[in-house]
Amino acid sequence: MWKTWPAPGVAPVALSDVSESRPGPVITGSDLTKSFGAHQAVRGIDFEVEAGESFGFLGPNGAGKTSTMRMIGCVSPLSGGELRVLGMDPRVDGAKIRARLGVVPQEDTLDTELTVWDNLVIYGRYFGLPRSLLRSRCQELLEFVQLADRRDSLVDPLSGGMRRRLSIARGLVNDPDVLLLDEPTTGLDPQARHLVWERLYQLQNRGVTQVLTTHYMEEAEQLCDRLVIMDEGRIVDEGAPAELIAKHSTREVVELRFPSEADRRSALPRLEALGERIEVLAERVLVYSSDGEAAVSWMHGDGLEPSSVLVRRSTLEDVFLHLTGRSLNE
Repeated sequence: MWKTWPAPGVAPVALSDVSESRPGPVITGSDLTKSFGAHQAVRGIDFEVEAGESFGFLGPNGAGKTSTMRMIGCVSPLSGGELRVLGMDPRVDGAKIRARLGVVPQEDTLDTELTVWDNLVIYGRYFGLPRSLLRSRCQELLEFVQLADRRDSLVDPLSGGMRRRLSIARGLVNDPDVLLLDEPTTGLDPQARHLVWERLYQLQNRGVTQVLTTHYMEEAEQLCDRLVIMDEGRIVDEGAPAELIAKHSTREVVELRFPSEADRRSALPRLEALGERIEVLAERVLVYSSDGEAAVSWMHGDGLEPSSVLVRRSTLEDVFLHLTGRSLNE
C-alpha cells in the first residue's frame, strides 16, 4: 500500500502509526563534518530528525546547510563524524538510502523538452516501479500538486510555481520515507509560495518526514516542527520556532525611525531604558519589549517623537539575525 495516498477504499495511515512503525530518529548526525580542501564547511554538528516531523536547516549563505543536505542525500561523502539515515550508513549503503529518499533540489532539473507526465513517468522508472502502479501514482501526484490539467503540456512554458510543484511531485514518485527540500520556494511569487506551503503542510499531516533548508523565516515558522540555525558551519541553536523566539527575543518589537540622525542620537539613552534591549540599524532603531504599545505610550509621554512607529510581534527572523548577525556573507 502506498502509505501517503492509499488506494481507493484503503484508510490512510495515521501519523502515530507511521511513527510507531519506525521507532527512534530517522536521521542522526554526530560530530558531522564536511571539508573542501582547507575549508571546513560543516564543523562537527549534532542533530536528530524524528519520523513524521518537518525539520529545518536555517542559516546565511555559506553556513553549511546545503553541504549537510548533500551528505544526508548520499551525494557528498562525509569528511568526519557519523551519519545514519533510515538506520543505514551513507558510506556503505548510499544506493539503498537514495532509493528511499525523495529529493527536491534547489535548482530546477526538470527536462523542459518533455511533457509534465513524461517527467514523472521517466523519473519513476529509475526506481523500477511496475507500470500500472507508476501510472496511477503519477496521476494522483498531478492531482495533489494541482497540475492534472497540464499533464500533456511541455515543461518549458510552465511558470516557476508550476515547475516547483512538479519537482515536488517528482520527488514523491517513489513514495519516499524522507523528503529532502533545498530552498523549496526560492524565486516564487507570494501566491505560488503559499500554494507550495499548503502542499507541504498536507504532506506533513500525512506523516511524511521532511527535511528542508530555506532563507524564508516565515516559511520556517509555517512548516518546521523543529529547526537548527547554522552559522559558519556550526549549529548555534535548535528548537521549535516558538521556543527559539521566546528564548532569544521578546513578545513584541517596536521599529522606530527619527527625522534626523541628531534626533536619533539624542533619543538613544532614553530608549535603552524602555525595552529589554535595543538594536541600532542604519535607518531604524528596534526596541525589544514585552508590551510594544506600553513602550510607545511611555515614549510619547517622555517627549520622544519619531517620524514613524511600527509595533509588531517578534519573528524567527529576529532570532536569526540576532544569532547570525546582519552582515552579508557572500
